[in-house]
Amino acid sequence: MSRLPDPDRPADGAHPLPSTGEWLSEQMLARAAGSEAIAGNAVRLLKDAAENYPAWLEAIAAARHTIHFENYIIADDATGRMFAAALAARARAGVAVRVIYDWMGALGVGSARVLREVAAAGGEVRCFNPPRPGSPFGWLARDHRKLLVVDGETGFVSGLCVSRKWEGDALKAVTPWRDTGVMVRGPAVAAMDEAFVRLWSHIGAPTAVVQPPAAVAGDSPVRVLVSEPNAGRLFQIDQLVASMASETLWLSDAYYVALAPYAQALRAAARDGVDVRLLVPGNSDVPWLAGLSRAGYRPLLEAGVRVFEWNGSMMHAKTAVADCRWTRIGSTNLNVASWIGNYELDVAIEDEKFACAMQAMFEADLANATEVVLDNLPRRHQPRQRLRRGSGVPSRAAAGALRFGNTLRAAMRNRRLLGPAESAVMAVTGGGFLLLALCAIFLPWLLILSVAVAAGWVGLVMLLRAWRAWRSGKSKNNN
Repeated sequence: MSRLPDPDRPADGAHPLPSTGEWLSEQMLARAAGSEAIAGNAVRLLKDAAENYPAWLEAIAAARHTIHFENYIIADDATGRMFAAALAARARAGVAVRVIYDWMGALGVGSARVLREVAAAGGEVRCFNPPRPGSPFGWLARDHRKLLVVDGETGFVSGLCVSRKWEGDALKAVTPWRDTGVMVRGPAVAAMDEAFVRLWSHIGAPTAVVQPPAAVAGDSPVRVLVSEPNAGRLFQIDQLVASMASETLWLSDAYYVALAPYAQALRAAARDGVDVRLLVPGNSDVPWLAGLSRAGYRPLLEAGVRVFEWNGSMMHAKTAVADCRWTRIGSTNLNVASWIGNYELDVAIEDEKFACAMQAMFEADLANATEVVLDNLPRRHQPRQRLRRGSGVPSRAAAGALRFGNTLRAAMRNRRLLGPAESAVMAVTGGGFLLLALCAIFLPWLLILSVAVAAGWVGLVMLLRAWRAWRSGKSKNNN
């Protein structure tokens, strides 16, 4: 594992001191991430389901001791059943198979049903954070990670869920979803495994054991970025990278609804001459959220940030590449739900060769994208396929609420120009308030009942928790 340099240690011929800028950059990244870069890894870039799924299945089939699999959506379709069968086969062979799926992600896709085969074969399956009466708003925290760790030696981190949508349907002329993943072999895999085990123990009995760090497998430093609710680590990392990029910062994101400080960091970088590009869906599985994303384009474009919309079925990758030196791949979207509300996991790879491969892949993607430009004419969009709404819509409600709030505040205070893209936001917001007003006038009992039920529920839960805390403290004092 690499260590931060000591600025007070004199330099010698073998270990010269880094520059002050390098030292501060490493120190800031390490403290924001809560982890250091781990040396000695081999990394492999994986594009789309066509490269990710076969690599995952190959690693599962070769597992000897443990398989730790964590994914937001595991659908009961041909793809999900293929993975369930592979996991079940290893469980029957004596491999310790542990699977975590998210309750919200499972809504409407049958994760519990498809994973019964794994449990029946001897594997352990746990559902993350189903609603509980004692936690009215606890369901808002989601496990949005996409992680696979095999034998503590090979790890996969990506934005891909397990669903046929990522593979497309050639017979129906539906193209695969665009997504990105990475395979890591070496000492950094232990940090990925530790993240899985910590969450596994959080939602049930702590039976899983972290495998010891694997042997050196390459020369790529990897920093494992583990996010938990309210920590905001990835938000800090993304801001730091936007501030430190000197030449290029190319981003792909599925559900861009950035907080104002991050949008300002992108604008500042662009104004300082950095080539900032953002690749987002032109065709989203969450249409209303796509409208909110577009509402935030104008300030970026005015500052010189280039925005591109993917012309395929869905751009779902969450990646960043800066200065052809630093890359991030994982599950974190550029919105408040991912930055603040969810359990997420990404890896930052500090390897020039890998970063240049990422940059080349990004440039290739732009050949299938339409650039958004500022002009006085209505923008012509290419015909787009209408996608079925994904089961992840509720988990992104916080991001939507943020953009609604920003637009509403701007409209009420008249402090900035509101563009056509924000007209839909204002219309929906205005209609919602009007509906609420009509309900208060003509159906006051419904409004009162809703508030009373919510207030009563929260009040009872708070009193119950206060009583439990008091009893716990009293029991400790007596002991």
